[in-house]
Amino acid sequence: MTAASEDLLKTPLHSLHLELGARMVPFAGYSMPVQYPSGLMAEHKHTREGAGLFDISHMGQLRLQGPEAAAAFESLMPVDVIGLAPGKQRYGLLLNDEGGILDDLMFFNEGHDSLFVIVNGACKAADLAFIQERIGQRCNVLPMPEHALLALQGPQAAAVLARLSPGIERFVFMTGGAVQIGGIAAFATRSGYTGEDGFEISVAADQAEALARLLLAQAEVKPIGLGARNSLRLEAGLCLYGNDIDTTTTPVEASLNWAIQKVRRQGGAREGGFPGASKILGQLAVTADLAGHVDQQLLTRRRVGLVALERVPVREGCELQSFEGHAIGQVTSGLLGPTVDRPIAMGYVATAFSEPGTRIQAMVRGKAVPMEVSTLPFVPARYYRG
Repeated sequence: MTAASEDLLKTPLHSLHLELGARMVPFAGYSMPVQYPSGLMAEHKHTREGAGLFDISHMGQLRLQGPEAAAAFESLMPVDVIGLAPGKQRYGLLLNDEGGILDDLMFFNEGHDSLFVIVNGACKAADLAFIQERIGQRCNVLPMPEHALLALQGPQAAAVLARLSPGIERFVFMTGGAVQIGGIAAFATRSGYTGEDGFEISVAADQAEALARLLLAQAEVKPIGLGARNSLRLEAGLCLYGNDIDTTTTPVEASLNWAIQKVRRQGGAREGGFPGASKILGQLAVTADLAGHVDQQLLTRRRVGLVALERVPVREGCELQSFEGHAIGQVTSGLLGPTVDRPIAMGYVATAFSEPGTRIQAMVRGKAVPMEVSTLPFVPARYYRG
């Protein structure tokens, strides 16, 4: 083992991954399983057909508590936090003062003035410091390093969990609560990062291995690594922080308008009041303005889905050009989609080229590969909405 690998953090399931024959790689400062012996394609397919178990314990978990917690958290994001009902979860975007995305996250209203928040692993230390600095005087910011996080994803996930935790199937997409899974206390939400039905499960670190082994003992469940997690989320059109969104992209440039509720938009009851609000509300006005009365230079690029018209994988970093050879953008994620069986990608293009059906080209090792702008997702989501 090299000195560098010794510096990597380990999740509570590290020994189990090795026992299962995982190939471990550095990811977000942790040693994480990229794939198991069956391989990425088999793992991807199994998650689409059965139930895949993911270790996502590298991600950050925290609680915000106090009477002002919701209002304080809402001041950092362009989303409706105050109006989220107890027992429900929502996608959020932590912004810097320029409207750039510091992180994307999930938050859950536990009731009793408590929000449970899940942030990305590579961002968790910075997120925690930012949240503490900005709103630590208004609410208690409580990190939860003693907790692990597992995800069970796929069309058979609900049946597996219902067997071990009767009643858990009552949850619908983006709801959750405290549960017992085979006698192990946990907190589960019906959500995930694959486009499939499934659950994310927060559990005490010292109970994580027992829970993982219990789930893997079910016939429908197999362990899934980061490789398939990436291909599944790309087919689902979901952003990877650091690739598809970062501090240089705004929510509107990232085509995440849907995550900004009406109450926070122009004319809404709690319009603005978040970092970068004037810029983001101006960009939203551009997307809504069909007559051209708004300054179009406020929004010069958009994130789009892309499908290659030749069987050539187009990966992150590839330049995107018009057919006249002008640079118009860059690919941020790309691979051969195992379910759709064709090369797919996401990237940023100049706004004039962002309409679905637009033909452009990607430069792959000096060769121009024709591509078409596609609607997202590439594979329809199968979230359970009741």
